[in-house]
Amino acid sequence: MMDKVLLAGFGGQGVMFIGKVLAYSGMLGGREVCWIPSYGPEMRGGTANCSVLVSDEEINSPVISQADAGIVLNQPSYDRFLARIKPGGTLVVNSSIVALTNHRDDITIVAVPATELANEIGNSSLANMVCLGALLPALSLVNMDSVKKAMDEVVGKKKPELYDLNVAAINKGMNR
Repeated sequence: MMDKVLLAGFGGQGVMFIGKVLAYSGMLGGREVCWIPSYGPEMRGGTANCSVLVSDEEINSPVISQADAGIVLNQPSYDRFLARIKPGGTLVVNSSIVALTNHRDDITIVAVPATELANEIGNSSLANMVCLGALLPALSLVNMDSVKKAMDEVVGKKKPELYDLNVAAINKGMNR
C-alpha cells in the first residue's frame, strides 16, 4: 500500500513543512518514505511544491505522475495540479484564496476555508496545517497519532510553543 501526495502553494505558505511532517509521520511509523521538494529561487512568494510517498513496501520510483491525494494552497497550484490527482483521489483546497474555477467529477474536492479557520486559532499562517488535517482522512498510512509524533520531532524540540498551535490547526481541519 502506498500514499502518493502532492502539496503545492506559494513559498512561505508552509508547503515544504507539511511535506516534512508527512514524511516524518511515515518514517516514525516504520514506513518507506520519499520527500521531493521543488521550488524556484524566489522562495517566499514564488511557487513551491513537493511530493511525498509513504509506503509499507520498497519505493521503486519517486516520480508521481498521478497522486492519490493533494493539497493546494493557492490558485496557480490549483490550476496546475488539479489534473495530477488520479480518478477516485482527493484534493484539499484552501477555498479562502482559491476559486474552484475548473472541477472534476471523478475526484473528491475538499474545499476548506483554511485561512479563516486558522484565523479562529489566532494565526493565519496555520492554514497549511488546517489543510493537512482535512487531508488525513484520505490517507491510508498516515494518521493523527503519527502526525503528532512527527510534529513533536519537527516542531516540538525546536519551538515547543508552536506544537500546540499546529496540533489545534490540524484538529480544526479534521473537524471542520
